[in-house]
Amino acid sequence: MKCFSYRRLRVYNHAKELVVFVYHLLKFFPKEENYALCDQLRRAVISIPSNIAEGMGRTSVKEQIHFIEIAFGSLNEVMCQLEIAYELKFITEEQLSQADEQIKAIAQMLSGLRNSKL
Repeated sequence: MKCFSYRRLRVYNHAKELVVFVYHLLKFFPKEENYALCDQLRRAVISIPSNIAEGMGRTSVKEQIHFIEIAFGSLNEVMCQLEIAYELKFITEEQLSQADEQIKAIAQMLSGLRNSKL
């Protein structure tokens, strides 16, 4: 088994790009959200590439699939939270649309990765 093989996965690299994008957005949220929505978004978005990496480090295909599914759940959580941020006027419609495009692409890649393990 090759160490850190997850680094070659497109989905992992796209998930890291989403982390950077979301962290950039969070700089403009109100200070009172720092320990509420911001904190929740940080944990959810970081969970996506982290679970991809952890899953690919497992030798069991069943465990790999499990971590891919956790990453997918976190991806959905991020989209939900960004929709809430938009409704609260913390982000613009354009920013939500940019995130939506990235999230849809990552979701497709995660589905493909999961299906490749079946």
